[in-house]
Amino acid sequence: MLGVAHRSRLSVVQAYRFALDLTPRQERTVLAHAGAARVAHNWALARVRAVMDQRAAERTYGIPDEHLTPVIGWSLPELRRAWNQAKVDVAPWWAECSKEAFNTGLEALARGLKNWSDSRVGKRAGRRVGFPRFKSRRRSTPSVRFTTGAIRVEPDRRHVVLPRLGRLKLHESARKLARRLEAGTARIVSATVRRDGGRWFVAFCVEVDRAARTPNQPGVVVGVDLGVTHLAVLSTGEVEPNPRHLDVAARRMRRLARRVSGRVGPDRRTGRRGSKRWERARARLGRAHARVAHLRRDGLHKLTTRLAREYGTIVIEDLNVAGMLANRRLARRIADAGFAELRRQLAYKTGWNGGRLVVADRWYPSSKTCSGCGVVKTKLALSERTYTCTLCGLVLDRDVNAARNLAALAVTVAGSGSETRNGRGADRKTPLAGLVAVKRQPGTATAGNTGTVPPQGRTSNHVLTSAS
Repeated sequence: MLGVAHRSRLSVVQAYRFALDLTPRQERTVLAHAGAARVAHNWALARVRAVMDQRAAERTYGIPDEHLTPVIGWSLPELRRAWNQAKVDVAPWWAECSKEAFNTGLEALARGLKNWSDSRVGKRAGRRVGFPRFKSRRRSTPSVRFTTGAIRVEPDRRHVVLPRLGRLKLHESARKLARRLEAGTARIVSATVRRDGGRWFVAFCVEVDRAARTPNQPGVVVGVDLGVTHLAVLSTGEVEPNPRHLDVAARRMRRLARRVSGRVGPDRRTGRRGSKRWERARARLGRAHARVAHLRRDGLHKLTTRLAREYGTIVIEDLNVAGMLANRRLARRIADAGFAELRRQLAYKTGWNGGRLVVADRWYPSSKTCSGCGVVKTKLALSERTYTCTLCGLVLDRDVNAARNLAALAVTVAGSGSETRNGRGADRKTPLAGLVAVKRQPGTATAGNTGTVPPQGRTSNHVLTSAS
């Protein structure tokens, strides 16, 4: 989100992605631009690595730091300046491609170097980022990004115009983007042409002036429990089935993979290239994987859009997906569900629709807690799909019980941002010190009256007490 234009409108940056139908000549031109980006990236990376290796060698000789080979800048303006001085010798054909092609490779390198540097000194969160590597012509994904020049959608809404590439035909209508451009509520910032799964796509990064929206039920809180058996179970009792696109396509993908392995593939030791039949078989396998990814993305977009437009507050869990993938029996199905993508989409769609996303703490016992009386079980096996409370006698589906507990947690969370964490949002358990959250005392509700969040958003009582 960039900012608020005025009270009734919201300025955001979003992407519009369309499939392209390129002619053979246009495809060769796009590949030439993607190759130019790769050449610029590899040249600049070799230059940076040469200076770093030279400085490391000089330190082994005992040379003081002030007398070492001068460092070179890693920022995009400095890399671009160095490329412009050397492009005549490095790429005599540079005039055949747009300057945006070379800028694409240099920008990717500058971003990679910055991420690597920030990760080393602790400025970047998450897992450690490795040093940028050279891009291979056969293994890297062809891509080129345009930020200047003629970038527009034709009046017929079936063609787009890009610098140096000219008029490209779309596989589908661009009416959604064209309507906003004609109304003056959108401005194209950049366009990226990329090959994905054997097809070419163009993605427009657009600054959109969106009308402020209000959910259909702004006062209703809904808890969403994610799982493998069912993709999502809502506290209202609604169940979203898990389509399991990967399992459905697994048989065909295994057959295609066996066909690839039976062909004469490349050999790095001898420098042998893969045969034509191997390339065709690999392309078919890549298209099968891309189809699964597209189906998964489409289903997640439909689910998150519906939730963000319907409910005012959505509560989900902060799942440890990396730890869950360690279970070799469930890893494939967990990865196929796309939990992280679902949370990412909910985070920005709730902001667009005027709602709120609450993320429960990773260690919140939503599945072990009784949504009727609040008692917490010590152990709950994954095979137990029905929650049975030994105190109040509540018998309820395990996932529905967890979703109701998540919904009951919303009122205890402060803040009104688009995404709010419950508690401190840490990645380890809280030590026994200070104040900890305690559920309400057992026995305050009967089995027939579960005491979960009503439509008005009221929740059960939570109190803070000192840990012993």
